[in-house]
Amino acid sequence: MRTARLILIVGLVAVGAVSSVWRHRSAAGADPRAVLDRYCVGCHNPAERAGGVVLDGPALEALAANRDVFEHAVRKVRTGFMPPAGEPRPERAVLDRFASALERRLDAAARAAPNPGFKGVSRLNRAEYANAVRDLLAYDARALVATLPADDAIQGFDNVAAALTVSPTLIESYVNAALKISRAAVGDRLQGATQVSYSAPGGSQAAHVDGLPLGTRGGFAFTHNFPLDATYEIRVRARGPGTLSGQRFCAPPRIVMTLDGRPLALDDPAALRLQLGGGPHTLAVALLDERRCEGVNELYGVYAAAGAVDSVEIHGPFEATGVGETPSRRAIFSCVPPGGGEETACAREILTRLATLAYRRPVDSGDAALETLLDFYERGRKHGGFEAGIEHAVARLLIDPRFLYRFESRPDGLAAGAAYRIDDFALASRLSFFLWSSIPDEELLQAAASGSLHDPAALERQVRRMLEDARSVALVENFAGQWLKLRELDDALPQDLGFDAGLRAAFRRETELLFQHVLREDSSVVELLAARYTFLDERLAGHYGIDGVRGSYFRLVELPADSPRGGLLGQGSILTATSVANRTSPVVRGAWIVENLLGAEVPPPPPGVEADLSGARSPAEAKTLRQRMEAHRSDSACASCHQLIDPFGFALEHFDLVGRWRDVDAGEPIDATAVLTDGTVVDGPAALREALLGRSDVFVTALTERLMTYALGRILTADDGPAVRAVVAAAADADYKFSELIVGIANSAPFRMQTDLGPTGEAP
Repeated sequence: MRTARLILIVGLVAVGAVSSVWRHRSAAGADPRAVLDRYCVGCHNPAERAGGVVLDGPALEALAANRDVFEHAVRKVRTGFMPPAGEPRPERAVLDRFASALERRLDAAARAAPNPGFKGVSRLNRAEYANAVRDLLAYDARALVATLPADDAIQGFDNVAAALTVSPTLIESYVNAALKISRAAVGDRLQGATQVSYSAPGGSQAAHVDGLPLGTRGGFAFTHNFPLDATYEIRVRARGPGTLSGQRFCAPPRIVMTLDGRPLALDDPAALRLQLGGGPHTLAVALLDERRCEGVNELYGVYAAAGAVDSVEIHGPFEATGVGETPSRRAIFSCVPPGGGEETACAREILTRLATLAYRRPVDSGDAALETLLDFYERGRKHGGFEAGIEHAVARLLIDPRFLYRFESRPDGLAAGAAYRIDDFALASRLSFFLWSSIPDEELLQAAASGSLHDPAALERQVRRMLEDARSVALVENFAGQWLKLRELDDALPQDLGFDAGLRAAFRRETELLFQHVLREDSSVVELLAARYTFLDERLAGHYGIDGVRGSYFRLVELPADSPRGGLLGQGSILTATSVANRTSPVVRGAWIVENLLGAEVPPPPPGVEADLSGARSPAEAKTLRQRMEAHRSDSACASCHQLIDPFGFALEHFDLVGRWRDVDAGEPIDATAVLTDGTVVDGPAALREALLGRSDVFVTALTERLMTYALGRILTADDGPAVRAVVAAAADADYKFSELIVGIANSAPFRMQTDLGPTGEAP
């Protein structure tokens, strides 16, 4: 708590209490002590000790012992939040030199006493578990894994080790999941019939959906893993026909269904029975495009809401005839014993290969881990034969601590506090879970076995190979999905008649495609802010008021020069996720920008402070949200934080709670003008974007910190500051290309090394 108070004080309390004019700015800019003497020690001296912080000469000389305070001071200067508004402020060039000089001293202190940090044992989160099952067994377990207890998050990410706690309920859930996965992946002929339901994404179904048959509208497609060669019943749930006032009912909607792209003859789509081979099959369901009702005035082209597809249910298997040649069986059964005594040898081959991949390091004959799996194999074989034995062993593997947890061994004889290089297999796992949210593949494990991964050039080759692999979409789904609040968008329920599940999905897709485009094209990450294009379908383009976009497929759209939509600041996903149910929230929007785009901390409201803005203190004077905010800021307990974050939110007030452009609020013209802490005047999203781009190095640093937090699975500390700066500095020479940040993080000391905290034991 004391450290948190010191950080808050450094950022928000007046840094420069002196009022004299600084006449020697150039010289002082190269000397941190001169800046401290002129702008800080008036309050932060041994006598005053404002907030318990001393920033005089002796404190600077003992910088290594005060690195937490000075790292945060540097951050405040870089972001323009120091000196605070209203206090004397030198030119930015002087402040930049001051920050650079402090950084050089901090970096030198880190080189003298390196501390790459410590990460404890980490459990796989739900996304990592599902991806690991996919890559190990070629089985899609996402629907099943989604039923497991949700993972907690720390600092916005659910892969931080400290958040991944374990409870008896969680372990029981993973055991049940492992049993179901092993049975389905191996193909148990005795498994009973189940029901699986797939729901339509929601929203209007009046238009054709990209990828579905021509001449249809609405509907959706999905891939289902059919466990056996058997009969299955497919039931389509569709809403009934609608009416128009004064008109007759439309004809019931006719359903069109395809299986793996082939049309199916439908006598009764409510209960279609099919004989299907085991494995994944793609089903598409849509409505024949017959929207005009008999008797409707054709002159005006009036259409009726003639139903929509709600869901599809799959029941089965029934009357199974075999296990089929499924991808998961091909992944598991690398050999098939002809019979007799060769079964055990084949089982050993299968389980050795699977255990090596699952446990992310070699598992050899005689290894206790392998013997455990063989013991479970023998138990299953006695009751159901060879395949039942493999099923039992696979279930045991999926709940083994070596699979569920990421253990990293330590060298013997280390003193507590010593830094050491993690072994190549641990490094391979760090890399694969960073880029793929999954286990290493065979090529990466082979590189680890050869001992080459600690060669920076070899590691870079693996990084670039893995970024080009389709599995790197995990960076979009899991990193961007959390950093850019896309997961929170799923829970947003804005009170707006124009918002529905379809628009929610479009918001999310737009932001995912922008991030993915920058990643795949290996563009500068600054493009996430500066892009003069976006990705739209007809629905989203209409919501934004952009003409010329037709159809339900997303495509890259160049934006007009005067469009406010460029980059992340103009995207409906973030604007909606940072609003509240019935209005915009300049505070939430501003705090998100400060924390996620600038990397500065926003302290929580003081206890007892009233944060409800639903009413106004003086209704006659405070009509708009901004006016109510101004009244709220008049409270001295609120002003210090709000003057930091509110200007960023005010600049986005032209966007309503679901990201539409507006010019009035409560009948009053929108006032989007604001003055940032560093004195920059902004008057809307375009000016705010330019202000942020003027500190693009700060944005890149904030993004790098988020990426490193996600990559390491732990909270960053002041000791990580020099490593972050080194990554950013190296990437600057390549225009901040996305891959350069990733390579820099992978080759950084915090990623390749660990600080010993005493004996922790080997993996069980």
